[in-house]
Amino acid sequence: MLPIPAEELNGSGTLGPYWTFYRAVAAEQLGRWLPERPSVLLDMSGGGGQWAAQAARSGHRVIEVIDFRIDGVAAQGKLRDADRVRQIRADDLGFLPDESIDAVVAEERAMSVELMAESAMGDVARVLRPGGRALVCVDSLVLGMAILAEQNYWAHLRQKGEVMLVPWPDGSITRCFSSAQLRELLTGAGLEVEWVRPRTVLSPSTVDHVLASDSRALAYLVRSELEANPEDDDTVGIHLVASARKSG
Repeated sequence: MLPIPAEELNGSGTLGPYWTFYRAVAAEQLGRWLPERPSVLLDMSGGGGQWAAQAARSGHRVIEVIDFRIDGVAAQGKLRDADRVRQIRADDLGFLPDESIDAVVAEERAMSVELMAESAMGDVARVLRPGGRALVCVDSLVLGMAILAEQNYWAHLRQKGEVMLVPWPDGSITRCFSSAQLRELLTGAGLEVEWVRPRTVLSPSTVDHVLASDSRALAYLVRSELEANPEDDDTVGIHLVASARKSG
């Protein structure tokens, strides 16, 4: 499995070089994915501001749904392009009319934190315009099994083909997906899956080794990661990323 403590696997730990690499991969992936022309984008990533700010810098108008656990003023302060970003506190997307959004970003494992992911994705499909796209990041089964094994939940590891809800040491619960389950989540909402892949396939030890040898190698590592293109491989990587499109 992965010889990394749970507090590292959810991105809140101290594996500095690896998470620097991870964030660079995610930012480059989003940059390549964003619409080419100015669009209206919905950010469901929790209100941290990073993804909304990146989209705003690329010329898009962003509606950012703020997580109630994050102070709105603090989150607003992280945005360099706040004039292009409208922040809204909401439990769901009921405030948006049908087919009003060009693209949806659900980074930061948003659909794993949202245990009723089917309902949330149905709402995403509703607000997307025909031809609109969604970028979704979730916890992988690799991550889920590592966390369960770390806590000696061996009985849970024997369950096959079921929804995997994983209790974390901090008391939170997230939902983990195989690539097939993530595809099912998206197609079940009426979206057409473009691709599913691990966020990263390079291990933390590999990244640490390369960056320790040459700190300028970050761009090379990111490029190598994105060119690997291991679609539907859910045997590696702690997170899965998928892109889907609404037909029409």
